[in-house]
Amino acid sequence: MTRPPIPPFDKASAIIKVRAAEDGWNGREPAKIALAYTPDSQWRNRSEFLNGRAEIEAFLTRKWQKELDYRLIKELWAFAGNRIAVRFAYEWHDEDNNWFRSYGNENWEFDETGLMRLRIASINDLAIAENDRKYHWPLGRRPDDHPGLSQLGL
Repeated sequence: MTRPPIPPFDKASAIIKVRAAEDGWNGREPAKIALAYTPDSQWRNRSEFLNGRAEIEAFLTRKWQKELDYRLIKELWAFAGNRIAVRFAYEWHDEDNNWFRSYGNENWEFDETGLMRLRIASINDLAIAENDRKYHWPLGRRPDDHPGLSQLGL
């Protein structure tokens, strides 16, 4: 199984890979998303360390039970060979309707088939007022004409 684009990445293929990851996460289907990672993929997400697709799927299931109405934007930061670095921000609310914007950076490493084998994420949460939200598209894929992080000043 391959997951194009495959490394080595150039700027155009890295941008495509980043948008594909954003689209997948905005779809919020843990089992489908887990297939973008190698069976033995390793993650560090905040203070959690995950290994393999089953742990990734379980993590994402828990995540979206807590982080409601999740909407994400990712932006390419850097790339070289089989690695991509991104910055991102996502908005969500908890069960008490408290809104947050979570900011972070991810470092990705891919195998030769284009599956991600390593993901290292650092994330910080900022409480925001509901009227300070910047992401208002319907749940799912961000529309092509919606501004990205840089255009939003994030």
